[in-house]
Amino acid sequence: MKSDIVIIDNQCGGFKAAVEQTRKTAAYNGLDRKNSLYLELFAEEMLSMIHSVTGEVKASFWLEAENNRFDLHIATKTVMDAEKRAMLIASTTSKKNEIANSFLGRLRDAFEQAMASQAEHTYFELPNEVQADLAGRVFEDPEWDRYEQSVLLKLADDVKIAIRGGQVDMTVSKTFN
Repeated sequence: MKSDIVIIDNQCGGFKAAVEQTRKTAAYNGLDRKNSLYLELFAEEMLSMIHSVTGEVKASFWLEAENNRFDLHIATKTVMDAEKRAMLIASTTSKKNEIANSFLGRLRDAFEQAMASQAEHTYFELPNEVQADLAGRVFEDPEWDRYEQSVLLKLADDVKIAIRGGQVDMTVSKTFN
């Protein structure tokens, strides 16, 4: 069984619809409350992780269920750089790009890896006088804390990411007893 495809955008539009689609799929397949919550957690963490790593999101989300196995999918396009690529690959169970299975796949992956640009970061330290003037303002930390990655790797059976150019396909799998 394949669920409806939910479109996710930059303003987090579609996040609620994706979680709702996950609930419907869990109910249709007869999951109990605890396992249904696990499935919802996977959906939320996947969406959050893709948004955190890629920065922008125009993605498609759907679920596939067969017997007690559930596969959550998200597909998006992004401007790929070496840092994003490394973070995405580090988020997988196998620590590999799933698209690089054949000789030509590995060759293409190596070429794309070599061609990936380095991300530019500008960091500067503000003087104490300026920081005092900025009190009460919230500044985003550019570093990703990897919380989503740790949750998915700990609770899911398998996390796969396939990167081809700027196309990223993520699949999280879980089989419930």
